[in-house]
Formats: sequence, C-alpha cells, structure tokens
Amino acid sequence: MNDQSHSVSDAPLSPLRFLERSARVWGTRPAVRDRGVERSYAELLERVRRAAAVLRTELGVAPGDRVATLLPNVGPMLELHYAVPGAGGVLVPLNTRLSANEYTYILGHSGARVVVAYEPLRATLDQALAELGDRAPLVVWVSEDPGSGAYEELLAASPGEALELPEDERALLSINYTSGTTGRPKGVMTTHRGAYLHSLGVVGETGMTARSAYLWTLPMFHCNGWAYTWAVTATGALHVCLPQVDPEAIWAAIGGDGVTHLCAAPTVVTMMLGSTVAAPARQPVALFIGGAPPSPTLLEQAAALNIDVTHLYGLTETYGPIAVCAWQPDWDAASPDAQARLRARQGVATVVSERLRVVDERMGDVPADGTTLGEVVMRGNNVMVGYYLDPEATAEAFRGGWFHSGDMAVLHPDGYVELRDRLKDIVISGGENISTIEVEQALLTHPAVQEAAVIGVPDEHWGEVPAAFITVTAGATPTAEELRDHVRERLARFKAPRQVTIVDELPKTATGKIQKFELRGRAHAGAEVGG
Repeated sequence: MNDQSHSVSDAPLSPLRFLERSARVWGTRPAVRDRGVERSYAELLERVRRAAAVLRTELGVAPGDRVATLLPNVGPMLELHYAVPGAGGVLVPLNTRLSANEYTYILGHSGARVVVAYEPLRATLDQALAELGDRAPLVVWVSEDPGSGAYEELLAASPGEALELPEDERALLSINYTSGTTGRPKGVMTTHRGAYLHSLGVVGETGMTARSAYLWTLPMFHCNGWAYTWAVTATGALHVCLPQVDPEAIWAAIGGDGVTHLCAAPTVVTMMLGSTVAAPARQPVALFIGGAPPSPTLLEQAAALNIDVTHLYGLTETYGPIAVCAWQPDWDAASPDAQARLRARQGVATVVSERLRVVDERMGDVPADGTTLGEVVMRGNNVMVGYYLDPEATAEAFRGGWFHSGDMAVLHPDGYVELRDRLKDIVISGGENISTIEVEQALLTHPAVQEAAVIGVPDEHWGEVPAAFITVTAGATPTAEELRDHVRERLARFKAPRQVTIVDELPKTATGKIQKFELRGRAHAGAEVGG
C-alpha cells in the first residue's frame, strides 16, 4: 500500500473527532447545562479551542506533558477532556475526595505540569502543592460561579486555535490513577484509539441519540466518566452537569432536564430511589449501574419509577465497563425473581470488547457450568497499555498475554459471566470457598436489608467464617437469627454469616465501592444484631 492510499483510507482514531463532528452537525443544539448556564455544541467547541490555546501558549504545555484536573462534574471538566489532548497533552483526572498526601504522590509521580482545580477544594490541594515545593505544577483555579474565576478569564482572552489530532492513535490520552487501597495508586495509561473505540461501545450499548440527555452523577474523574465524556458528545446528546450528588437534584434533572440516561454506583442508586421526592419519570430512564449487582428490591423500586436498570462490569484498566448484562428478549417472560438473578450477572463483553475468559491457575478455561471458580481475564482495544512508570506491575497484570482482573467468577452455560468475589475476598471456611458476593445477594433479598457487605473473620475451628455488615431500611429491626435463617433458605447453611452487624453506613470509596479492608479492621468492634 503506497503512502497516498494509506492517507486516503486510514486516519488516526481519536475521541476529539466526536466533538468536531457534533459541532458541525448539531452546532445549534444544546450540548451542556452547567450550574444554570447552557451552551450549544458550537459554543462548546469554541471554548475547548480556547482552552487548548491557553494550555499551549499561556501555560507552556508541550506534546506529552501531563495536565491534571481536580474538578467535580462541571463544564470545565468536560471541556478539558478535549482541550488537554487537543493541545497534545495527557489528561490526569484526580479524585476529588483524596487527601493532601495522595495528591502529593500522584502529582509528583505523573509529573503534572499544570493542574486545573476547583476553588472549593483549594485547602487540600494547597497542602499538596506546598509539600511538592519546586516540583509543584502551575495552578489554574475554576470558580464555583461558572461566570468568573481565573479559568474563565484565560478563556475570554484566548484567541482559540484548532485542536491537534494525534499522528499516532496509540498516543497517550489519559493517565487514571487507581484507588490505591492496597498500596500506592497506579497510573493506568489509556490511548486515543482505546478511548475512541470504547466510546463507540458505549453508544452501541446505551442507545443514546441526539434526543437523549445524560445526567452526570458518575464522576468524570472516574475512568474518564466511563468514556461518557466522549460518547455523549458523539451522539449529539445533552450533558447535564451535577457538581454534587444529591437525590433531590437528580429527580429535578429527570423532571426538568428530561434526563434519559445516567450511570451510578449502587450507593447513589439506593439514595436516589429511596428519596422522599422520588416519583415515576415522565420518560423512560436508562440507568447503568456498576459495582455490586443490583438487588431484587432495588430492581422493583426502579421499575416502579420508570427506570430500567442495566448491570455493567469493568475496571479502571478497561476504560470502565467492558462487560454488560445484555438482556435477552426471551427473558421478558421469566418470573421477577428469575429476572433479578439474570440481571445480577456481569454478563458478556460489550460490542467493542474481546471475549471475556474465566481461567484457572494454568490459564485454562474453566467449564461453563455456573459453579467452577476462575479468574476473569481480558484483552483487546479497550484494555490499558500498562501502568505509568511501573513495568513490574504491568508485567504482573499482563502475565500470560491477558490482563488479570483479580476478580473470581463462574461462567454460565449461556456464556454469561457472574462474579463471585475478588481473589482476596473469598472466605475459605473449613476448606470450603464461600463467595461473599453470593452471601450479600442472599441478604439483599430480605426486605429489611438496604446494603450488605460480607467479609471473612478468623475462627479457631473453621479458620474463617463469614461476617456481615448491613444497613437497614427506615424503621426496620431485623434480628441476627432472622437474617441467618433467610440466608440458609437460599444457600448452604455453612455460608450463613456467623456475625451480623448493623451500621449507619458502609465505608466507601469516592466511586461507591465498599471498602472491605476497613470492615476487616473493625470486624470485632460492632455489636452483633440480636445479641
């Protein structure tokens, strides 16, 4: 193939193309609603071009330089998902709930040249900047008021310029740091190509169109908002920004902004559905949930409010969800209980993802019998290219030519994957493997249980036994024996939790994942329900 035919029939893939196309096709349509301000797609592209010019000319960002963001779900955070790579830089989104020490490490490790940060988060970031000293990046502050502040002043004075599309589609687009619950955070490296393809997968799985409105309840800093930062734009849909997750604000957006799509962690969904202002939506709402499988109670509540729940599965290392519980039309005739069990599965690879495998220790595929445990491994275009400046961790994660998730699962005869646990969370009691997720799901079918987390605690006789921490619905007072019996009716008796502790809330990460390591630390501190 000669150079001319190559240039005619091939172009580097980048999600920057989505914004340029939508500005041409949907230029006058609303693109973003942010704290009372609405902007069209043409206006969004203009602001992104101005921001890219500021990064290059005013702040000295050169190709490959890292630009960090410390922002909630506000318009500038969306803009920087285009402006940073459009200036040739690499985006480093920071979790807004970290400590100063964690910011010090991530900014230092990434070598960020610039950080664009939210004024209300100044106190914590200032501590990190002071600790970094001469290595501290330049800071541009974004005001809580969308019409003022240094960021807006820089954009207003900028002439703007064309976005710089990468010559190599495998160039770095973003470095996303993991939560670091078992050690230092690792920087997950993602590319323009991977983000482009993953975004198209989101479009295909969600059915968004130019008539859709997406509500930003999922943090944009988390896996780049599962690539919805780019996918929503690709369809010409409306981004509805929500700086703080608040159930009343969510329902106001569903009613007032005509929200049709949103993503959320289980804890956010629980808050939303349990709100006193919850009422059936006028239009169907597609809700995509990550993390723990949705309980039958949650699914019933959602359906009554005209909300259709789809379960997703993925990791930061896979650009967010790499699997979806694809709904089979034949399942419509199943009983509510059977449908709940089906929806709880993590499912199958998305349309742009390679097949998920569940493997044994020798990398052999486990039988598709729904019972044999193995580790979920994946590979393909929407898997990270490695951990930033950490070749040893990369080699360990990619051993055998596949990315190792650390998640234990079974493969059902129909090819759907169902997680059983993290490798480190399996409870081994008397030589028997107990899936904490399986026990949690059984507990969640009890009407008094709102949330459940199960861990293993030491036992002199059995080695380990399961212990449960739960939150309960308003006014409920279940006893420990009642809950144990409820589990025993559904699972083998030895899987029932020996301890049950009611707590006001479960410890969670900023993205809604339950922090089981904290529960292990206080496993014996709480009083057992019912004595």
